[in-house]
Amino acid sequence: MTVAAKICGLNDAAAVSAAVGHGAAFVGFVFYGRSPRNVTPEEAATLAAAVPAHVEKVGLFVDPDDALIRSVLDAVSLEWIQLHGSETPERVAEIKQKFNRKVMKAIPVAEKADFNAVTAYENVADMLLFDAKAPKTMADALPGGNGLVFDWQMMRGLTISVPWMLAGGLTAENVTEAVTISGAEIVDTSSGVEFEPGHKNPAAIVAFLTAVKAVKTN
Repeated sequence: MTVAAKICGLNDAAAVSAAVGHGAAFVGFVFYGRSPRNVTPEEAATLAAAVPAHVEKVGLFVDPDDALIRSVLDAVSLEWIQLHGSETPERVAEIKQKFNRKVMKAIPVAEKADFNAVTAYENVADMLLFDAKAPKTMADALPGGNGLVFDWQMMRGLTISVPWMLAGGLTAENVTEAVTISGAEIVDTSSGVEFEPGHKNPAAIVAFLTAVKAVKTN
């Protein structure tokens, strides 16, 4: 079985080219003002124009109101809405119905008990994404893209009824181990392929995607 990859937080043409040219199945654009990876709807539309049809485009939002989602969708065609905040299951279902897009819900993980949230969301989301939860002591922490890793061993034996994606500090160096331990069939990286927050390294994107292609799964 092959492993699919998402490159998130794309905000320049070179990074998009590296992602789509080397096998990314998903590309992500961030619409969250606090993020160094934030893009405007117009910027995302320009970047998305270079994304071929077989690569799915994801818009990342954090507790968005309807007006923000609509402004983005009016400018750029997205296959997925990724919700990376504290959205309730009811809000996830509402967004899915209202905007007629597939919805991915991020679940922050620090301990085994955090996976209890799966039950509430797997009936309303099309996909779940497990990301490392930032500690309360972390200054200027973002909802995601902090470069943190959680203990993948906690995922052993989990039963999840919808597709899911593994995120949280993934790099070309650790993605094989992450997949082997967690059983992930889709992986997501953002900070792991950057020079610095908000500035993607095309060579690191290529290295990550190359490593993902080389992963052997059962």
